[in-house]
Amino acid sequence: MAKKNADRPDLDDKAFVQATSEARSRYGRFNLAIVGSSGVGKSSLVNAVFGRDWAKVGRGLPVTRGVQFYNDDSLGIWDVEGFEIGSPIPPDQQLRNHLDAIAAHSGEHQISVVWYCVKANDDRLTPADIAMICELDARGLPVILVLTKVDWIKNPITGQRGVAKDVEAFVDWLNDPVDEAGARLHIPYRRVILTSTRDRHGKGKGHGLGDLVTETLALAPERDKDAFRIAQRLNLPWKREMARPIIATAAAAAAGAATVPLPVSDAVTLAPIQLTMMGRIAAIYDLEVKTMLSAGALAQFGVQVAGRALATSFLKLIPGAGIVVNAAVAGALTAATGESWMKICELLHTGKIDPRKLDQEWAKYAPSFMDVARKLVERRVTKR
Repeated sequence: MAKKNADRPDLDDKAFVQATSEARSRYGRFNLAIVGSSGVGKSSLVNAVFGRDWAKVGRGLPVTRGVQFYNDDSLGIWDVEGFEIGSPIPPDQQLRNHLDAIAAHSGEHQISVVWYCVKANDDRLTPADIAMICELDARGLPVILVLTKVDWIKNPITGQRGVAKDVEAFVDWLNDPVDEAGARLHIPYRRVILTSTRDRHGKGKGHGLGDLVTETLALAPERDKDAFRIAQRLNLPWKREMARPIIATAAAAAAGAATVPLPVSDAVTLAPIQLTMMGRIAAIYDLEVKTMLSAGALAQFGVQVAGRALATSFLKLIPGAGIVVNAAVAGALTAATGESWMKICELLHTGKIDPRKLDQEWAKYAPSFMDVARKLVERRVTKR
């Protein structure tokens, strides 16, 4: 029988998997309603902002004609058709029926924010649009009026982007809407956002999406803000802001575990702390890392970052570390590991690392001696 490698003790992935599951449960799911007729560009918006092609996401709850629900762990999309022309039911009543059907479901399925989508080349909102926006507002739902498929024109001199005169006139009207007689109209949307998911040649990443994401977060209920930060794919700084306190907490826990200095041979006891940290960060980046790695490869992360092999290689380079892992070293190792793992999660999240090669790529981003040394210095400065 082959002898086990002393530097590779048996670990399992329970700490990682449990931490990911608990984090997902705590953050919950962000539910967005998108209202608009077929062809307005709803699915393109979802793909651009959330990185999901809802045609490939299984439909969720059975609802009613004119409403579909698509969801995964972090995002729910209520796809609500616009007013059906020729229907004997008035548009506000038609939408009221849809909203009643949605309200019949449990709290975890309820709408946080509404994107009401209209093509930018429409020159006015129809009476049906206005009636439906008023109905949404009456239900207490914040509405963002999203102009889709905007044809942006780049100024060859300034480089700034603008829109055609007819779209500009439409936006002016939306900012101060009046009826045909010149009487002011009250249309209770919170903000008008101009968007495109591609440029006029069908290429690029589009425009206005950052504004849409920022406004959606601002209007989301406080309880749903973190869920939205996780579900969206455009603003990485939001995710870093969520991840860094987790890293700090794990570093403090690792330091606490080594208050009585650990022999190098026992340094692997830090692995569950680090795997828990990594699982929570993976949830923030909306990653299913468990499906990318075997249990053995996932557990080996813990060995690589907290096991004797890593600890030994660092300790012999750190003056005064001796043959034990003290609180400062344990905290620095964990902080450096968290930063490295966060970087990997960002690369996975943005598609710059092939998930199938994650176990091979990890070694390129594992914390270096300089990373750990830098964290040691930071911890000492903080304590002064």
